[in-house]
Amino acid sequence: MTVPPPPSAPSRRVLVVDDDPTVTEVVAGYLDRAGFAVDRAADGPEALARARQAPPDLVVLDLMLPGLDGLEVCRRLRERGPVPVVMLTARGDEEDRVLGLEVGADDYVTKPFSPRELVLRVSSVLRRAAAGRQPPAAGPLLHGGGITLDPVARTVRDARGPLSLTLREFDLLAHFLRHPGRAFGRAELMSAVWGWDFGDLSTVTVHVRRLRHKVEADPARPRLVVTVWGVGYRFDGGPDGAPADAPHGAREED
Repeated sequence: MTVPPPPSAPSRRVLVVDDDPTVTEVVAGYLDRAGFAVDRAADGPEALARARQAPPDLVVLDLMLPGLDGLEVCRRLRERGPVPVVMLTARGDEEDRVLGLEVGADDYVTKPFSPRELVLRVSSVLRRAAAGRQPPAAGPLLHGGGITLDPVARTVRDARGPLSLTLREFDLLAHFLRHPGRAFGRAELMSAVWGWDFGDLSTVTVHVRRLRHKVEADPARPRLVVTVWGVGYRFDGGPDGAPADAPHGAREED
């Protein structure tokens, strides 16, 4: 007797929000063929209404929406819960990337983009989000450069008090604290922290810059997260809590 295959897992729901019907049609078609259940919205209010009616597992969200822009939509979605967001932007401006990451976007894709790459980004963000929902393994506190990080409670503090870090900033700092004194390339950090084997490496640069603004006494002259020219970045805070000496001329990579 043939044993029937086990029932397949329910399709993950992706809400695609873009006022360009051509973009929406192409993105939805690729996501549908990849096995996702796709919902669509043409503007911010419609996106928020559809998210209320059928909460998505991930939102592909255009930054430049009429009326209510993508940043405000992302903020309001985040107020309701930790739904992953991949932001679409027609501009390659770093300011746009920073703003998107600031309000909680998990990734961004600059138009014009490859629909296949977008599907890979969506799948990667969903895997990362699922891993982040798993209970963290118990482990010791991480110390370095006067910083104490609790991987289980997901709290960070230094001599000034608690530090408010985003999900990615926390994971990046934890990785640095686990490997003090080791230089990492941006591709290595993208793989180890984001779980991505592809993507725009400037995402790492933006997160390092933002992390420096929160942990460094002088972000323009970093002493903890320093640039290693031609390689990437290194955490120079020793486990005794004192920042290691670092070149004061070090600047961030472009």
